[in-house]
Amino acid sequence: MTDWIIAAGYCISGAMLIMMLIGIAFSAFMPALDRWNRKYFITLFSILLMYAVVLLIDLIIYSNPDMAAVQRIVAVIEYMFFSVLMPMPMPFLLHCCGESQKSSVPLRTVITLWGIFCVILCAAQFTDIFYYTTPDNQYVRAPLFPLMIAPLSLIMIINTVSLIRRRKKLSKRVFTALAVYLIPTAILVSLYMFSAVDTIVSFWMALCAITMFSLILTDNMEQYMQQQREITNQRTGIMVLQMRPHFIYNTMTGIYYLCKLDPDKAQQITLDFTTYLRRNFAAIASENTVPFKDELEHTRAYLAVEQAQFEDRLFVSFETPHTMFRVPPLTLQPLVENAVKHGMNQDGDPLNISVKTRQTKGGSEIIVEDDGLGFNSVDDEEPHIALNNIRQRLEVMCKGKLEITQHEGGGASVKVTIPASDK
Repeated sequence: MTDWIIAAGYCISGAMLIMMLIGIAFSAFMPALDRWNRKYFITLFSILLMYAVVLLIDLIIYSNPDMAAVQRIVAVIEYMFFSVLMPMPMPFLLHCCGESQKSSVPLRTVITLWGIFCVILCAAQFTDIFYYTTPDNQYVRAPLFPLMIAPLSLIMIINTVSLIRRRKKLSKRVFTALAVYLIPTAILVSLYMFSAVDTIVSFWMALCAITMFSLILTDNMEQYMQQQREITNQRTGIMVLQMRPHFIYNTMTGIYYLCKLDPDKAQQITLDFTTYLRRNFAAIASENTVPFKDELEHTRAYLAVEQAQFEDRLFVSFETPHTMFRVPPLTLQPLVENAVKHGMNQDGDPLNISVKTRQTKGGSEIIVEDDGLGFNSVDDEEPHIALNNIRQRLEVMCKGKLEITQHEGGGASVKVTIPASDK
């Protein structure tokens, strides 16, 4: 083996080590991977890592004539790690297709072929018809070497055929990921029977494994984000359905008595309350952001109902010249509702609330301020739960953020920031 080939082998083995260490780290710590995929890729990269270590050892002892016996042992370990990688794609394919591994004929077939390879490899230690090591530590392929590698080539062919037959059960990205790993590897393993391309095969398998992992990770991340959006939408629906019972009761009771005392006012409150309910229930079906104008209309309808009940104790001012942006549904109205519910003083002092918007270089801002009691006087965590719900939806739906400031003299300020790119 020439010096440049040995140098290339060191570079390839070193690159494999680095790639596999990165793959193990990402597999272990990426939250988007589910438990099954996490275990699978950690196992796959760990085997490839140990395979790369054995390749390095092989290169180190190759040029030493006194290491012929060690060379033979290293060769056996190298072949074992190499062979274990062949049947591994099948369980992954079956898992992605939702098929049982216990009753899978292709899986049993590839395991049987792998067992045949192991038997031949054991037999190769007692004969020179497959391969042997010379007294001066030179590795030599014997005439029946292709027969030893043939079961591994058949495993890769079965893996590839099984993938093609099940392509309709897989997403495009998962199919592409497995195809990138299986098809080139199947070709190279077949070539390996007749040509000494073991270093190229090992590096290509490592590269394909990383590529496959990247595509699977991307697919899992999209599913993870979709799940987070669904969870957020469910929380939104729950929050909508958990409207304060006493708020609805008081509103309906107020309308009942006003029907005789002030029919016009009762009619207006009924209209405002209907608008409020319509906006609330529309938010259940909304999966995307909505124009801020819609949120503003929803909030005004809610406040109109509250002001009819509290009369001269609730005052609200609006400074909203900037409305050309979008927000998650139920962003502004719950902020104002929190200010009313937890800021209103039972002693009869009036509550002042201001709603402001402004355009900044980074995007848009919404500021809701009040001079009420604030959250500190509340024993439970309800206001904070509601605000955390809004904060999570802002982060998921438009990469926005929510900041809360408690005033020393009472009251609170809540600022919502929406990035410009999500207008």
